[in-house]
Amino acid sequence: MKVLYFDCFAGASGDMIVGALIDAGVPLAEIRRALGSLSIDEDAVWTERVQRAGVGATKFQVRGEEIAGQSHPDVRDHADDHEPPSHLAPSGAPSHPPRPSHPAHHIHRPLAEIFGLIDGSKLSSAGKDRAKALFNRLGDVEGSIHGTPREKVHLHEVGALDSIVDIVSAVHALELIGAERIVASPINVGSGSVRSSHGLYPVPAPATIRLLEGAPIYSGPQRAEMVTPTGALLVTSYADAYGAIPAMTLEQIGYGAGARDFDDTPNVLRVLIGEADSTAPSHSVVVIEAEIDDMNPQIFGVVMERLLAEGALDVFYTPIQMKKSRPGTLLTVIAAPATRERLTSIIFRETTTIGVRYREMGRECLDRETITVKTRFGDVRFKVARRHGEVLNASPEFDDCVRLAEQARVSVKDIQAAATKAWLDSRPS
Repeated sequence: MKVLYFDCFAGASGDMIVGALIDAGVPLAEIRRALGSLSIDEDAVWTERVQRAGVGATKFQVRGEEIAGQSHPDVRDHADDHEPPSHLAPSGAPSHPPRPSHPAHHIHRPLAEIFGLIDGSKLSSAGKDRAKALFNRLGDVEGSIHGTPREKVHLHEVGALDSIVDIVSAVHALELIGAERIVASPINVGSGSVRSSHGLYPVPAPATIRLLEGAPIYSGPQRAEMVTPTGALLVTSYADAYGAIPAMTLEQIGYGAGARDFDDTPNVLRVLIGEADSTAPSHSVVVIEAEIDDMNPQIFGVVMERLLAEGALDVFYTPIQMKKSRPGTLLTVIAAPATRERLTSIIFRETTTIGVRYREMGRECLDRETITVKTRFGDVRFKVARRHGEVLNASPEFDDCVRLAEQARVSVKDIQAAATKAWLDSRPS
């Protein structure tokens, strides 16, 4: 099983997460390709190699957008980004104008407009759904803070194009890495105050603290906003659990830089990626169940979307027969124990059930890896599952097969067959 660990000792922001994933091996070219129409040209996103308290890290940069005929700098949700970096890119790196030190104008976008931008990206269908679910969660949080229905919410700092790029880039990068388990450390939120489009607020800002509900946080010595709404959204939506580094064989390390350079702490987010130690005990999951017999069927899809966006490992429905011979539906959610309270709250809020039950149990998963095979139609990712080194399951990535089938105007079955043959031919005899 591939494991990814977010080490948030210096907090987290969207650009720090993307920078760390690129630093760990995700190609920048893949990020640019996934952005589609969100990236106007190749120079719209770039990376710089910087130093943070002596630690080399990757800074993910996004060019700002034009507002009413005026060019503005990045409108990042990270307050630090209004200050120019204290370290320049090494010689030979792309040259870009430094950010001005004055605050940028904030962009206000409704969710419908953001969804249109996501639809213009080159994310997979599952990636687009995941990105939209993340913004739906943001809309719910903003709506609850300001007393506004989600569909009427206009996202401010996080509605800026570069923050949308951060989220789309992170979704694609995490999909490429294909980690079956994601764990995060307790999160350093910083201290002091931060100025937003609504005024001066204590750190963490209102939206950030709501997104961090259920996650372990602490206030480090830095008097700065260490966690942004985008960072909080991504870490808490993807993390299956929180705690120490899980047992793994370490394979990749990535450092994503924030904008400020503190004297005593590297302002970086560290990502560790590896294979779970097969000799370590299997980890625990919680199974949450609820019976439902009086709910509009249209709501079931929304419930599943929100549970998955909040970190559920799996969500499924089973038709059942209830008291008085009434047909009903059993909702089953599998999740990390640390997320049980958050997911239970969603079930009560979004469904008509009046009770849930849960139990913890051990879970063992096959060791999985994703390899790429070459076919005459193009490259296809191939998922291989093993137990004690023996291959037990192998299958081509369906989204890749659909994409190549559309390009070559052949059936998906033809692509699957070609990919399977390529994988079999590549295996040692």
